[in-house]
Amino acid sequence: MNLSIVIPLLNEEESLNELHQWIVKVMTDNNFSYEVIFIDDGSTDASWHIIQQLSAKDPGVKGIRFQRNYGKSQALHAGFAKAQGDVIITMDADLQDSPDEIPGLYSMITAEGYDLVSGWKKKRYDSILSKNMPSKLFNWAARKTSGVKLNDFNCGLKAYRNVVVKNIEVSGEMHRYIPVLAKNAGFSRIGEKVVMHQARKYGSTKFGMERFINGFLDLITIWFLSRFGKRPMHLFGALGVLMFLIGLGSAIYIGAVKLIRLYHHQKTILITDNPWFYIALATMIIGTQLFLAGFLGEIILRTRNNEERYKISETL
Repeated sequence: MNLSIVIPLLNEEESLNELHQWIVKVMTDNNFSYEVIFIDDGSTDASWHIIQQLSAKDPGVKGIRFQRNYGKSQALHAGFAKAQGDVIITMDADLQDSPDEIPGLYSMITAEGYDLVSGWKKKRYDSILSKNMPSKLFNWAARKTSGVKLNDFNCGLKAYRNVVVKNIEVSGEMHRYIPVLAKNAGFSRIGEKVVMHQARKYGSTKFGMERFINGFLDLITIWFLSRFGKRPMHLFGALGVLMFLIGLGSAIYIGAVKLIRLYHHQKTILITDNPWFYIALATMIIGTQLFLAGFLGEIILRTRNNEERYKISETL
């Protein structure tokens, strides 16, 4: 199979029929063998009913329905697990991503040898203040932190080799950073393609300004995980030992000064009356806690099981 098109959605009943017709036209014109996997992330409208109708008419349409809203990352994870195509395309269901871009993305993967190609919505039809400006700042920070030179991390239109999606774990709200996850997994051939961005035709956006706040927090998380996710002791243990030694050295210094003053019959104060004693003590305690955090992190890493992150109520 040439293509698996993975489409997470939430309350997009108005656009699904039009999107499906558009995709089928592109697939037919290019003689692609394909499957379309819709992941209904807890929609409260008629989205699932429409997906059922599409599946009844088109055997290439498959569906996954979550019991409730779990988020885009979990929807992509479920779609990636089911995808069988040589190339996987992800896109949003709101018609802002154009299926006409699929052949170009497919060619970059198959003919040019990329592992992953990310869309770049160079010209956007979103609000400048609420989306465009925060997005530019977010993308700049993501480039600097991750080292992945993409202009648009948030673009939902992306293409992957099958082996890529089968070897990355998309969880939490990490869908923005799939290129970073791919790079950390050893897939370094990451490209970018300018794609069309269309104004939303139906409904309203499901993401608010909080997505940028969450995005920056996730960026810190993925920076940490990419460097210390497999070896937490290297960070927490090193910091803990350093702080403990600083505290211990300070305590020894305070005690030595006290003994020297007593030996020379100089006026002195009780060690417990010296504020630096409590600073040294607190530093030693914090150092011990950091070391234990690293130790517990190592134990958890070696004993954790892959827990189920979402519940699927129905599949097509």
